[in-house]
Amino acid sequence: MLKIRLRQQGRTNRQTYRLVVTDIRNPRDGKYLEMIGWYNPFSAKQESSVNVERINYWVSQGAEITPNAQAIIARIAPDTMKDIRAKEHAKRTKNAAKRRALKKAAPKAEAAPKKAAPKKTAKKKAAE
Repeated sequence: MLKIRLRQQGRTNRQTYRLVVTDIRNPRDGKYLEMIGWYNPFSAKQESSVNVERINYWVSQGAEITPNAQAIIARIAPDTMKDIRAKEHAKRTKNAAKRRALKKAAPKAEAAPKKAAPKKTAKKKAAE
């Protein structure tokens, strides 16, 4: 499983971060597949850079974005995050519709055999 997350760089008490695509099993500062941006929290202008095309590519390949990475991407490229969230929402809506359709079809399939069995009346229940 792939994640887009921050990778810590720099010296002690003066970190910078790289926005990288990595496997979730790798450590925070371990190896990564691709660097797609960077972030420097100590600069006066809060400098950062993001490659939007590569983010879209990796998200389409199934990579998930961590909350901290989402915050940085949303600050730099808000339109990209809106598109990603809209796609996720559409996917969830589509899956929910499928589940509803299956749930609706399942009781009909189960109900058919139950209707064929004779129902006990209140008098028969009382006699038992």
